[in-house]
Amino acid sequence: MDIIISNSSGEPIYEQIVSQIKAQIMSGELAEGDALPSMRALAQSLRISVITTKRAYEELEREGFIISQTGKGSFVKGQNRELVREEYLRQTEEFITKACEKARQGGIELSELHELVDIIYGGE
Repeated sequence: MDIIISNSSGEPIYEQIVSQIKAQIMSGELAEGDALPSMRALAQSLRISVITTKRAYEELEREGFIISQTGKGSFVKGQNRELVREEYLRQTEEFITKACEKARQGGIELSELHELVDIIYGGE
């Protein structure tokens, strides 16, 4: 499992871990039942606090992506296809919100934005 932490990113480290693990689960790189590194091992490999990895794992568990078993570790939870779709939808909504804000700042009309999305999504 590869996780790359950027200290120059405005995103907190635990959120970087969460988003990268989610992406690996959603892409199928991490499959149901796969063991995640222990919190301590991940913290050591990333050279961060165990508290940070604990927070990331707790977030992943709260969102239903992993399951943690005391004394055994943390594992990828079987994914409900609708949960995965909802996560993709949520992430897409975030990106579209940022794109719309940029378009408004740049004076780009909604019709132009629609055309741009059609081209990009349609691959034209």
